Amino acid sequence: MTNLRYDAGEVITAMVTPFNAKKEVDYASLESVSRHLIEQKSDAVVVAGTTGECPTLTHEEEHEILYCVKSTVSGQCKVIMGAGSNSTDTAVMSSKKAQELGADAILSVVPYYNKPSQQGLIEHFGAIAKSVDLPIILYNIQGRTGIDMAPSTIAFLAKEYSNIVGVKQSNSNLDLISEIKMLCPDDFVIYSGDDSLTLPMMSIGAHGVVSVASHVIGSQIKSMIRNYKTGSVVAACNMHKILYPLFKKIFMAPNPTPIKALLSKLGIIENQVRRPLVELDEQARLELLETLQKVLRKTSNI
Repeated sequence: MTNLRYDAGEVITAMVTPFNAKKEVDYASLESVSRHLIEQKSDAVVVAGTTGECPTLTHEEEHEILYCVKSTVSGQCKVIMGAGSNSTDTAVMSSKKAQELGADAILSVVPYYNKPSQQGLIEHFGAIAKSVDLPIILYNIQGRTGIDMAPSTIAFLAKEYSNIVGVKQSNSNLDLISEIKMLCPDDFVIYSGDDSLTLPMMSIGAHGVVSVASHVIGSQIKSMIRNYKTGSVVAACNMHKILYPLFKKIFMAPNPTPIKALLSKLGIIENQVRRPLVELDEQARLELLETLQKVLRKTSNI
């Protein structure tokens, strides 16, 4: 296998930010989640990303969260900072701060709302890449940004900047994965941005997943990926089929509302999200827990 430009691992968890009843960041619970994710076999975590409710975090909170998680995991997994913005100057500033605070890499989202052209994306990410030495994983998610970064744009950035090392691709069009693989250097890494698409994307060259479900079934996702990569394709497919209902269920409401509700049922965090998100009701939380328990029972027999 080709040596990767940068390997953050196969299972990267897009980490929640726990809040208390006052909607303040709960740093004690943040430490608990960090330790829990190591137990769940996360190779890396993303802090202050979409699942971490970055739109409602202050920059000061983001920096404290990074410091807290880095201190807690103590090198047991990589810590990636969500440092994107729809302002190039802000994204550059956030990326520099992430480097200063010791992040292992940054995840940088396609600018949202202002809908730049493909040339605008090249200039945006080029400015970020020139401002830091950190590995940069691009984050392409048309459903949240309003635009799709073309495979040719991704390829141009991958060839032009050695520290642009990969892409988190949240798009169900698998032809785009094939195009990215064909156009980009062999050492450029592709991550699935959707749990349910991890195995399909891996079949055409993805390395792993930036996952939400790995908060609760990380070791099972890791097993699925390992089985696929070692040739046990049927076992990987069987695991995918077992995990699929939970993959879909944790997006029954806007992310991260469902996964936070589930983690609260497990006693790891409080069931709190910042407005404009609203908490799931008790019935929905029970449905989630029941789905998880069914998945765990089935995987325990494998």
